[in-house]
Amino acid sequence: MAFTENTKLKELLANEEAVKILEKYLPGISTNPMISMANSFTLKQLSAIPQANISEELISVILSDLSSISTTAQPSSAETVQNRSNNLENGLVAIVTGAGGGIGRAACLRLSESGFKIVAVDFNTVSGTETVNLIQQRGGESLFLQADVTKEEDVERYTKATIEAYGRIDVFFNNAGVLQKFSLLENLETMEFDRVMNVNVRGSFLGLKKVLSIMNAQGFGSIINTASTAGIRAEHSMSAYTASKHAVIGLTKAAAIEYVRKGIRVNAICPGGVDTALTQSVPTMMQESGYTPEEFPNMRIGRFAEPSEIAEMVDFLASDKSRYITGSIIAVDGGLTL
Repeated sequence: MAFTENTKLKELLANEEAVKILEKYLPGISTNPMISMANSFTLKQLSAIPQANISEELISVILSDLSSISTTAQPSSAETVQNRSNNLENGLVAIVTGAGGGIGRAACLRLSESGFKIVAVDFNTVSGTETVNLIQQRGGESLFLQADVTKEEDVERYTKATIEAYGRIDVFFNNAGVLQKFSLLENLETMEFDRVMNVNVRGSFLGLKKVLSIMNAQGFGSIINTASTAGIRAEHSMSAYTASKHAVIGLTKAAAIEYVRKGIRVNAICPGGVDTALTQSVPTMMQESGYTPEEFPNMRIGRFAEPSEIAEMVDFLASDKSRYITGSIIAVDGGLTL
């Protein structure tokens, strides 16, 4: 297999021959701390950022040289199938929204490894089904339910289907969300504001409303909402997204205090810079809009998080190891909010 225009920088920088070619045309790229924060981008995506100052012609030359290098795929690690089988006997059930990719998919896989039966919910049937197939290939149990989290009837349907299939909901990862198009507040279109608030706030609210009712009746449960570092600070040129994630944190605290004596824990995670399809779409968003924010988040740890690293926190909050934690807003951000 050869390197292509879809190869990420981190894959190139992990190959000695590729590094030599990159350094030939882009001196210092392998040691530039700013590059380490963009290592989930492809060269083409990097060129879309004006500050990178890389022409498409140069990208073509580099890709031509890189095409001669062969790469070898690394085998995946062995799964602890026996441990999962033992945990599945407990009948634990987790619903994950936005399960079709990124943090949602990683959380589905991690929770499945911990013994949960997974109800994967996503608007996109293809990607959601792919997640279920991955879980089943690894020996887990899962079902897919297509839903628009902004529609109350859809939320009612996926929660009802979960109870019909498994009889309980132990964990709800209320994760589905969208980014906004970069824009100064004065130029932000009302339709875009409504779109972001509808998915991120209304979707989170409806999920909480339906699942809390079920958990309250059964007397137990753990809910994890996906907020963002934008929920505890402001992100430049993302006023709607910032407002929506502040609202998710407000909903988290309100739900936590209302149900703290009812056996239900409600927490929120605040990822900051994660290597997902949403993050990878940023250069294209800027290119299409012709607008570049004046400031970008500073990944102080020097890189984006892998979705699996966020999933580890979800797994912890889903488990009894976090039984004394509720109403907490937990940053998983590599020091971004320091």
